[in-house]
Amino acid sequence: MEKKTFNISVPIDSHRDRIDKFLQSQLSELSRTRLQNLIRNGHVKLNNAIINEVSKKIKNEDKIEVNFPQPKETLIKPNKIPLDILYDDDDLIIINKPPGLVVHPGAGNYEKTIVNGLLFKYQNNLSSVGGKLRPGIVHRIDKDTSGVIVVAKNDNAHINLSKQFSDHTIKRTYEALVWGSLKPQSGKINERISRSVKNRQLMAVRKEKGKKAITNYKTLEIFQNLNLPKVSLIECRLETGRTHQIRVHMNFKGNPILGDKSYGKSKRKFKKINANIEKKINNFNRQALHAKSLGFVHPKTGKEIFFEAERPKDFDTLIKSLKKASI
Repeated sequence: MEKKTFNISVPIDSHRDRIDKFLQSQLSELSRTRLQNLIRNGHVKLNNAIINEVSKKIKNEDKIEVNFPQPKETLIKPNKIPLDILYDDDDLIIINKPPGLVVHPGAGNYEKTIVNGLLFKYQNNLSSVGGKLRPGIVHRIDKDTSGVIVVAKNDNAHINLSKQFSDHTIKRTYEALVWGSLKPQSGKINERISRSVKNRQLMAVRKEKGKKAITNYKTLEIFQNLNLPKVSLIECRLETGRTHQIRVHMNFKGNPILGDKSYGKSKRKFKKINANIEKKINNFNRQALHAKSLGFVHPKTGKEIFFEAERPKDFDTLIKSLKKASI
């Protein structure tokens, strides 16, 4: 079977980074542990020489080659999970992920994920680059975020798509409901992001040590009346794809996403407001964030393709309720 490799030249903004951290930024669908194991087991070359040191510092224009061995038999069981498939060909699958469904197994959930559903439907016709826990998974969105994701059926497609993600050429738009109104109503947020020093499970804007993160946004509609705190429907176009990027950037702006339990307040108290709309807002039990569209170059045909996912029912219903309550 043909060996699968990922090749990259180190850009200037990653000079002196650890090689394991750098590779995770380029192959974000792979865990740091898996990348470290690939390094320790001799599957990574730096300037054509095999290395085993996970903390090796890299330099501008260094050449890195990652070789992906064939995975051992997976322990993840196929499971008949409904998948909203928007597109399917010999190389890739486009899925509209519902809120509440995890993309791949982990953290005690090994049966009710998109991967289990993919294994049931496609069996072994998925890429192996992501390892036994993440067959086919090129990228992911949070459990409580809905919307469009792409899955690779073979390793060539996976490596090609990963390169497009790392080069930031993938076109991604999201819709979100945020508290308040953004000022200005349209603009660009260019603030670096990395792990929060207060909570390592969260991300935060860190101007010096963070990774480059750019979110373009525009306000689509503002919902308000005399007794209703302002809520805005916005569209975000990502130039980069950092973990929790939109959630972190919106919170940094002072406009956290409605329902977000991790960034900003998930519930609000209202004065003299219709009890029905207050209940609908505060009972929206997830971040109001939807991955609306995804555009990229097809790994085999070389043609640009574009996909769009409809809003889930809970998101759409909340927007309609906000419209009705507005002036």
